[in-house]
Amino acid sequence: MSRSTPLRGVHESLGATLTDFAGWQMPLRYGSESAEHNAVRTAAGLFDLSHMGEIFVTGPQAGEALDHALVGYLSVLAPGRARYTMMVNEDGGILDDLIVYRLGEEEFLVVANAANYALVARELAERSEAYDARVDDRSDEYALVAVQGPRSAEILSALTDADLGELKYYAITRGTVAGADTLIARTGYTGEDGFELFVANADAVPLWHALSEAGAGLGLVPAGLSARDTLRLEAGMPLYGNELSTSTTPFDAGLGRVVRLDKPGGFVGRAALERAAEKGTTRRLAGLVARGRRVPRRGYAVTRDGAVVGEVTSGAPSQSLGRPIAMAYVDEDALEKGGLAVDIRGSQEPVDIVDLPFYRRSK
Repeated sequence: MSRSTPLRGVHESLGATLTDFAGWQMPLRYGSESAEHNAVRTAAGLFDLSHMGEIFVTGPQAGEALDHALVGYLSVLAPGRARYTMMVNEDGGILDDLIVYRLGEEEFLVVANAANYALVARELAERSEAYDARVDDRSDEYALVAVQGPRSAEILSALTDADLGELKYYAITRGTVAGADTLIARTGYTGEDGFELFVANADAVPLWHALSEAGAGLGLVPAGLSARDTLRLEAGMPLYGNELSTSTTPFDAGLGRVVRLDKPGGFVGRAALERAAEKGTTRRLAGLVARGRRVPRRGYAVTRDGAVVGEVTSGAPSQSLGRPIAMAYVDEDALEKGGLAVDIRGSQEPVDIVDLPFYRRSK
């Protein structure tokens, strides 16, 4: 049975199309997904992300415990800052990609994907047993609302006592928003400036309404999972279950930079990732742009001279580029030679190889 976020009634009142996502009933779209996408690129979008997991790691050795449990070097993270990282298994396969926020000297917040946060919480608890640290899964206590887009700071500033001008990208602070105690993070999954707001479940509906009112004259619209997916795809951001899985390592995904082999001590999966770093990859996550109008979709084969050399992991029409785009795992030698196509229902549709991301916002 699917779960509902505290905002389900709001979504229904707005006429949202709901869909099951990772065991949650979530808004897919409220009307036009392209209009929602473009609003985030030009003004702002309002997202319900309450299906995500919030896991707190606290104690004198919380940082060291996270260093052991994850691929990143979290103990050196400054209070108030955030870092993108991953949890892998002993073989180096990705169990989840995460954002870790350091809230204080002995307090960290780990945000995990909806489908994986129970696993992440269990693994963190097991991997922290030798450390003076406590792992507390508080996902059921929190709602997460995001406002994303170039006008997001303008909208949020009218409702908060936090100094948003001093809040850097990938940073977090405590404050009030619309009177509610809030963890305010300058992070997002859209490729735009924006904020993710962690509040108690009871504050979710008033917060949503306050943000909607503050943004009413500034182009803010509610946005669903469809727009979130096309936005993150344009921004070259991986999605767990598509680009990331236990059969891929961070190096396969072009994210070897998050693996801190230079940190002291061992961490789960270190030996496998050292081998992967030394050996190199035989396939790589690549950006593809279609020359025609047909859209490469997840699972479609990437070909060269009729031979299969890869597979599409995500694909969609790009509102920003005006052409279909895709991410795909492709053999390294095929990427070097070029001349790729995607098999779309028996038709070999030519594509161009491009560097990720497809879209980068103006700063």
